[in-house]
Amino acid sequence: MKDSTGHRPAVRHSIAQVSKSAGVSSRTLRHYDQIGLLTPDHVAANGYRFYTDRQLVRLQQILLLKQLGLKLETIAEILDEQRNELAALSTHKEQLHQQRAALDRQIAALEHSISALMTGEIMEPEKSFDGFNEQYKQEVAERWGADAYETSNRWWRSKTGDQQSSFMEEVKMLNQAWIEAGKDSVPADSFEAQEIAARHVRWLQSVRGTPLDSGDPAQHKAYICNLGEMYVADPRFAKNYGGYAELVRDALRIYAERTIQLD
Repeated sequence: MKDSTGHRPAVRHSIAQVSKSAGVSSRTLRHYDQIGLLTPDHVAANGYRFYTDRQLVRLQQILLLKQLGLKLETIAEILDEQRNELAALSTHKEQLHQQRAALDRQIAALEHSISALMTGEIMEPEKSFDGFNEQYKQEVAERWGADAYETSNRWWRSKTGDQQSSFMEEVKMLNQAWIEAGKDSVPADSFEAQEIAARHVRWLQSVRGTPLDSGDPAQHKAYICNLGEMYVADPRFAKNYGGYAELVRDALRIYAERTIQLD
């Protein structure tokens, strides 16, 4: 029902209703209020909080941004800068469509692998890895620019299935070499570790679209050293080295310092 002005009166939802519907605890909602992230429309004398549709839209945006891994402080900054809720929701909707498309491709790739294993058919790498080689698209674009990702992606897609398989096998063997060196307590500055580091850098140079294409020694050194730090700091990469990511980082840093001369 609309009021005499033609506007629908604001409907207030209790904190219990919002908590149950959104799957967010009342304690979390009160915390959001305390830090100014989500202020209720009305607080009754007994302390009960009530929310209107406007606050529900903001809560929806908060939950969407949290799924992207953003901190509450960052979310607050983003939402406070947005004055058009409809445009913001449309943007989030498009991001979700993109994520769903990527997931659909990954599901299809897994179905291909399962089918090949069950029937004995030959597995096609370009199908088995479709959708997986783009999982770090946003991160690559943020670190090194959209052009870097597009160049790297074109390079990967230009490879045949056999070439992609060979590349993945090389990665596997390189990771195993680091793990074996770690098990043998090989020092990062030893000949053996430096041989693996050189091999690692040659592998990095084979990938197009990275700072190693720049021709700038300073960028080359920074890229190699920063990757080493990321191998240690990011569990997604650290797990590839079986607990010896620090060896990889230290060996790459030593290799870069020894072989890359800055003017």
